[in-house]
Amino acid sequence: MSRNGKEVLTLKEVISMGVGGMVGGGIFSVLGLAIVQAGHAAPIAFAIGGVIAMLTGLSYAHLGVHFRSNGGSFTFLEHAFKNQHVAGIGGWLLLIGYVGTMALYSYTFGAYGAAMLGGDNETNPNMHHLLETLIMLIFLSINLYGVRASGRSELLLVTTKVLILFLFGIIGLFNANPDHFLPVFNQGYLGVLMGAALIFVAYEGFELIPNAVNEMENPGRNLKRGIIWSVAITTMIYVLVSLVAVGNLTADEVQKYKEYVLAVAAQPMLGQAGFLLIGLAALLSTASAINATLFGTARLGSVMSKEGTLPRAFSSFSRTSHVPWVSLIVITFVTLLFVNFANLTVISSFASSTFLLIFAAINLSAWKLRRTLGEAGFTSTVLFPLMGLIMSLISWVTLFMFLWRHSIESVIWILSVYLATVFGELLINTYHQKRSEG
Repeated sequence: MSRNGKEVLTLKEVISMGVGGMVGGGIFSVLGLAIVQAGHAAPIAFAIGGVIAMLTGLSYAHLGVHFRSNGGSFTFLEHAFKNQHVAGIGGWLLLIGYVGTMALYSYTFGAYGAAMLGGDNETNPNMHHLLETLIMLIFLSINLYGVRASGRSELLLVTTKVLILFLFGIIGLFNANPDHFLPVFNQGYLGVLMGAALIFVAYEGFELIPNAVNEMENPGRNLKRGIIWSVAITTMIYVLVSLVAVGNLTADEVQKYKEYVLAVAAQPMLGQAGFLLIGLAALLSTASAINATLFGTARLGSVMSKEGTLPRAFSSFSRTSHVPWVSLIVITFVTLLFVNFANLTVISSFASSTFLLIFAAINLSAWKLRRTLGEAGFTSTVLFPLMGLIMSLISWVTLFMFLWRHSIESVIWILSVYLATVFGELLINTYHQKRSEG
């Protein structure tokens, strides 16, 4: 659709952007982790994640409509906090959070691709590493040439993906074993919250919608509606798919095939064709998510470079294709290091931890700016951000409790990267300040 001769995003395309960003690769890879931790209550864990995402989405909607900036989270933090280092560290966290999600997507691509070729990460780790590396290099090449999908093609891809998952869910419910659902809390109540915290990365993606606020039709109305609808649709898909997985697989099967458990769950009802269909959906989803995330993350890096929070080289653009080539190469290289040296638990917990912190910061920003937003006519700018903040922080603490007991390696990874992030931001920001003063 066009506005004043300029192409704009319709509500359908805004919703597809949010759903496509969330149902990109998370559900295909973290479903097994969720069931291992939450047991039969895995659907409840996904529902809790959906509630946190919805509350945070409302904060994003209010902030996005008020500030009308393509800077998204980075801009909101700049307005909410006077200390320039807060926005800088927030921007760095957002950047490494996207690196974590791309690592998760490429890991998932490698896991499903290797499984479809007759192996897995245990029997054929070299194939897994080859595929996860290859897919990142392919989309690095594509992005260096400046190729990207249009809004219509993204809408088509997302629609196809959602239909496959809904079809799988509906058929799967009729084949589910009722005994697999009881007792509901077989892993305890704390296991549900741990499961929700560990898989929260599956809800990352809706926060990209406010970045396109100036490119959408009637943003004052459609931004909020787009976020609400996309989170609601995604939550329904996740709850439905997790119900089917719990109802069709035993605990031993989930533990054994947790890296590509969704494809295995399709076999009892659809046979090998179901395995291949879900595997194909996973490959398409993760590939498109890598492409879109790499495209957006590289441009976030260039914006942060211009603001003085990243080295100047990140804002170097190619003269022919006008792409931030330095940013693309560095981000891809860091992602490849991460995905080839970390396991699924480390990657998923790192990405979930990072976005829980970012979403807590955005909810805090909306709460700090509640008077400004209230004067602009937004309602519920006190209760919802506060609830989102509290739930995000509780989930983050629960995640670290789980990791401290079961995966100290993940704790070391996360804290090391966070310390390096804070140190790097302070160092570069101080350097730019001294250079401007000199």
